[in-house]
Amino acid sequence: GFDPPHQSDTRTIYIANRFPQHGHYVPQKFADNRIISSKYTVWNFVPKNLFEQFRRVANFYFLIIFLVQLMIDTPTSPITSGLPLFFVITVTAIKQGYEDWLRHKADNEVNGAPVYVVRSGGLVKTRSKNIRVGDIVRVAKDETFPVDLVLLSSDRVDGSCHVTTASLDGETNLKTHVAVPETAVLQSVANLDKLVAVIECQQPEADLYRFVGRITISQQTEEIVRPLGPESLLLRGARLKNTKEIFGVAVYTGMETKMALNYKSKSQKRSAVEKSMNSFLIIYLIILLFEAILSTILKYAWQAEEKWDEPWYNEKTEHERNSSKILRFISDFLAFLVLYNFIIPISLYVTVEMQKFLGSFFIGWDLDLYHEETNQRAQVNTSDLNEELGQVEYVFTDKTGTLTENEMQFRECSINGIKYQEINGKLTPEGFSEDSPDGNRHSLMKEEELFLKAVCLCHTVQINADQTDGADGPWHANGIASPLEYYASSPDEKALVEAASRVGVVFTGTSGNSMEIKSLGKPERYKLLHVLEFDPNRRRMSVIVESPSGEKLLFTKGAESSILPRSKSGEIDKTRIHVDEFALKGLRTLCVAYRRFTPEEYQEIGKRLHEARTALQQREERLADVFNFIERDLELLGATGVEDKLQEKVQETIEALRLAGIKVWVLTGDKHETAVSVSLSCGHFHRTMNILELVQHKSDRTCAEQLRQLAKRIKEDHVIQHGLVVDGTSLSLALREHEKLFMEVCKNCSAVLCCRMAPLQKAKV
Repeated sequence: GFDPPHQSDTRTIYIANRFPQHGHYVPQKFADNRIISSKYTVWNFVPKNLFEQFRRVANFYFLIIFLVQLMIDTPTSPITSGLPLFFVITVTAIKQGYEDWLRHKADNEVNGAPVYVVRSGGLVKTRSKNIRVGDIVRVAKDETFPVDLVLLSSDRVDGSCHVTTASLDGETNLKTHVAVPETAVLQSVANLDKLVAVIECQQPEADLYRFVGRITISQQTEEIVRPLGPESLLLRGARLKNTKEIFGVAVYTGMETKMALNYKSKSQKRSAVEKSMNSFLIIYLIILLFEAILSTILKYAWQAEEKWDEPWYNEKTEHERNSSKILRFISDFLAFLVLYNFIIPISLYVTVEMQKFLGSFFIGWDLDLYHEETNQRAQVNTSDLNEELGQVEYVFTDKTGTLTENEMQFRECSINGIKYQEINGKLTPEGFSEDSPDGNRHSLMKEEELFLKAVCLCHTVQINADQTDGADGPWHANGIASPLEYYASSPDEKALVEAASRVGVVFTGTSGNSMEIKSLGKPERYKLLHVLEFDPNRRRMSVIVESPSGEKLLFTKGAESSILPRSKSGEIDKTRIHVDEFALKGLRTLCVAYRRFTPEEYQEIGKRLHEARTALQQREERLADVFNFIERDLELLGATGVEDKLQEKVQETIEALRLAGIKVWVLTGDKHETAVSVSLSCGHFHRTMNILELVQHKSDRTCAEQLRQLAKRIKEDHVIQHGLVVDGTSLSLALREHEKLFMEVCKNCSAVLCCRMAPLQKAKV
């Protein structure tokens, strides 16, 4: 039937626009793929811009004065206020028109970019703005996606591809996306052209990480339904990496893409200076009205005497004698208004407008803001806010990838309650030295091997495609391995898999749905049954695999706060102590655990997972429940510590910001001790600072009490600088009930560190 746009909760997309032939099918209406970031068009520029400008108190006031001067017998010429007003309005209109023209130019470039679309059995070159929902689009390596696409196939057999979303969310690491197996095999234009399939998915929404849908593929005899999630959606603005080409079907276009839905509306921004000028203007207006009324009253008091009412040098005309008293009073009042009008300086507004416009050029010319490597200078998108730049008081920064380089290096680990370090490519227990008799043991103990296997299997790391081609992969004839080149969406995983391969358990790649590892040179193949993806609320990820001996195993790794409470055996207390020790050194910590399933348990799990994954309503909640059901009763294997190097010049930058009176807040998902250690090493916290803590509060009452104590302490020692550490749970309690008190404490701290934060909490702060 007919679906009015956006009335239903889902949209139905016929791939390659093959609509059903029978009946009266009316396709849903979708937006076209034009991006519009400009505010005006040629037609609405004059009325819209004038309306915006006369919303300013000053402009509106001068307009009124100008109209008054035209209406009454005025003591000053209308030109005196008309001309400056006309000048201010014109200068501002030219400035805003120019800025909007630049936006139009940028839009036209984006909308006119060439793209390749599959039409009638071949690749057709067209412009980005002509892509429609349902079109199959081809994107090549290092190109950006022109629309939000559901991945159909890539040049890899398993239908996976790698994407960087740096321009959307600032994350530089590679993310892996996968196609459903039925379309992944269609790697040529001719095959894709024969595909008959329908996608049902949710209507567009701004959340970058949410996508729920399903694809129904019609084959000769049957229809196959597969669930679609965020892992199959490629977002407009992201870039394809390490993959030669992909084919995808457009599901959201133009202003309905997730990137466009995240644009903020381009309202006219007003700076603090302008707001304060407006409030002064109102005070002066009151003074002006008071002056005009007083002068009018005094005029009539003065003219009450007969001889002054009509002196010999100013005789009244016939018309003046007969006009009504009230009209005369009003016209006198307006005349005084015009006379005193200069109390509000229109020239001030002209000067400020000109200064902003010219000031924006100086920002572009500033050599200190010029980046030589990319030959880019500072770009001013709007000159309305220049003077705000000098008034920034708070800078919020993420830790990973901003303060640190997001380049991880394995440092140490804890297995079965014993600490190990990597020395010369061997795992060495703490306290052993290279030359002690036991130091050169080549074999791994059972627990160590299981731990390393868990690290090698529980991840989403890929191997560079060029290396896996040879018959025996990267092993030379003489049996010496050339190091494999791994890449992953999470640098932590990459560091761990690389470390495992150095000490004896090598991940050699995936083929089909099995993962291959070499344990001390002996190849083993594990069948990958399910991946329970990482999400920031669970703070862990898991894989379910079938071992060569046919056992079903769950390997889990994640933050210690989400693994230790779910573990029932293993060296839990010793590992917890080790994790805290790693964290104090500034290492990022992960715990690793596993669980064996009986065949009955596994069947139950498979059934539950399938139901949750194919649900169209509340899929995320259902999956979360199933994941919780699976990831329990774990046996703890150990923990890892990985170091993230600081970016160069971080300390100097933070120090410079502090000297400028700017307070820096760091928001991170890391463990409390890790975060504090990194804060100290990058100069965010000083050794001389008094560090206050608001952490691990479960109840509202204790949180409020702690806040009051902190506020009291700050009042008492107002001499030294304070730093505050808050964790996610305490923060949500503080923001819910005691926002004022919390803000009071934060304002008095020169550095604030929020750790264990979920992405949504970062946004709240």
